[in-house]
Amino acid sequence: MTELAGQVAIVTGGSRGIGAAIVRAFAGAGADVAFCHLDDEAGAAETVAAVTALGRRAHAESLDVAEGGRLRGFIAAAETALGPTDILVTNAGINLRGAFENLSEETFRRLLDVHLMHTVIAAQAVYPGMAERGRGRIITVSSQLAFKGSPNLTPYCAAKGAILAFTRALALEAAPRGVRVNCIAPGPVDTDLTRARGAEWRAAIEASLPAGRLGMPEEIAATALLLAGRGGDFYVGACLSPNGGDVMH
Repeated sequence: MTELAGQVAIVTGGSRGIGAAIVRAFAGAGADVAFCHLDDEAGAAETVAAVTALGRRAHAESLDVAEGGRLRGFIAAAETALGPTDILVTNAGINLRGAFENLSEETFRRLLDVHLMHTVIAAQAVYPGMAERGRGRIITVSSQLAFKGSPNLTPYCAAKGAILAFTRALALEAAPRGVRVNCIAPGPVDTDLTRARGAEWRAAIEASLPAGRLGMPEEIAATALLLAGRGGDFYVGACLSPNGGDVMH
C-alpha cells in the first residue's frame, strides 16, 4: 500500500495496543512515523523494528504527555528527524477508577491533562504548519464512554467527552484551511490493559456487545487509516466509533 507514501505521521502512545497498531498501519501505507510512549522501551523497540522492516523511518521517545514542554519538544524533534507533520493521532491516555465522592481534584486534573490537554497541545504544535501548507489530518481519540458514561469513571468520561467537543470546534476552524480534524471513539478493545481486567470482566463485556467480542487494535487502526488517507477527505468534525454495537448514534 502507498496511500500515505511520502507523508509523516505522529502518534502519541504508540508503543503498544491501539497506538502501535496505528503506527504499523501508517508505516504499511508508506508513511514515516514518530511516536511517544511512557517507559515502554521494549514495546517501543518492537514497534520501531516493525516500521523499519516496512522500509519506513521511525522516531520514538519516552515522555509523559501531560508535560506540555516535553510533548512540544518531542514533536519538534520528530519533525527535525522526519519532516513536517502531515498526520497527527493523539492516542495516548490513562484511566483511573473510583467512586465519584472519593476522587480527588488531582485525579480529575491528571486525567484532563493526559487526555484533553495533551490533545490540545499536540494539535496546536502541528496545526500552524498544516494550515500554512493547506493540508493535514488531525485525528483525536475519544471513547464510546463519552456517549454512554460509566460508573466509577467520571474523570475518564469527562475527559473523553471534552476531546470530542474540542474536535468539532477545531474542525470548523481548520476545514477552510485544508486541515481535516476528526475523532475516533473506540469501544472495548483487546489490549494489555483490558486483559488485566480479568476473564470475568471480559466475558461480561463480550456478552453485552452485539458483535459478541472485543475489538482488535487493528480494527481501530483501520479507522485511523481511513481518516488519514484519501478516504477521509469529506470527513469534517466526524466521530467514528468502532464499538461492536455498544453505542449506536
